[in-house]
Amino acid sequence: MAKAQFPAEQALDGAFVRQKDVFCDWVSADGHTGCKAEPGRYHLYVSLACPWASRIVIVRALLGLEDAIGMTVVDPIRDERGWAFRDGPGYSRDPINGFAFLREAYLATDPSYRQRVTVPVLWDTKNKRIVSNNDDDIMRMLETEFNAFAKHWIDLYPTSYRQEIDEFNEWIFQTVNDGVYRAGFATSQAAYERAARRVFETLDELEERLSARRYLFASMPLETDWRLFVTLVRFDPVYYVHFKCNVRLIAQYPNLFGYLRDLYQISGIAATVNFDHIKRHYYVTHDDINPTGLVPIGPSQDLLAPPGRESLP
Repeated sequence: MAKAQFPAEQALDGAFVRQKDVFCDWVSADGHTGCKAEPGRYHLYVSLACPWASRIVIVRALLGLEDAIGMTVVDPIRDERGWAFRDGPGYSRDPINGFAFLREAYLATDPSYRQRVTVPVLWDTKNKRIVSNNDDDIMRMLETEFNAFAKHWIDLYPTSYRQEIDEFNEWIFQTVNDGVYRAGFATSQAAYERAARRVFETLDELEERLSARRYLFASMPLETDWRLFVTLVRFDPVYYVHFKCNVRLIAQYPNLFGYLRDLYQISGIAATVNFDHIKRHYYVTHDDINPTGLVPIGPSQDLLAPPGRESLP
């Protein structure tokens, strides 16, 4: 059996089983949870390479929360010491605590923490601790609890779609968002094939669904659309090659590729996508998968080409 990228998250059959998030406190608009939504109080630590963190970056941009919630981007290259704060193109040192590594934020919150350090992190500058490292919760908090500070608030989690959004979120997470990792980090042929086949079963279903509608649910993209987007935009540059999800490129799905271009061209979204960070992180960091550390120069894809989906409901 192949060597695991994260041994503590590998099942006996070679399947990758993602660790659970540990810090799951909740920021509320009225403060009843003990963490009140206040401008300037909370700070995000993110990686532009990471799809889980990119969801948060996108929501922050869409809602115009940049002035209310600060953000620091870590170095896309993660080594055995974990995510690092360094000066570089598109990332910087930590201006809040002066941390050199994100692990310091985890240990400041729980000195006994020994699991893998992940992004995103929502940091409370008042109490000097992590509020949450759960991307689902952070995304939802920004969508629902910071309305008073949003410059152009939009409802990404409308009441009439909540049940369908929750169901699709779980389905897409299990089979696509995390599915590509389950394929890429598998250490047995059976575990890899099981995960990779599920990825394309779901992509095929989504291709069919998007043949008759512009977005997944409504006439505008909602929370699930952005959860799917962060995987789709990384698929052809990374997951197709690096994680061996190579049955088809997203560019070979007419509806999914048009949908990807449609989302990418929404104002402010392209600025949240950094292909240099994405490609260098995966191809350099995962040395068990890509021991040479060489970063592919492709693919050639035009995400600014007309989506051709404007007539769909």
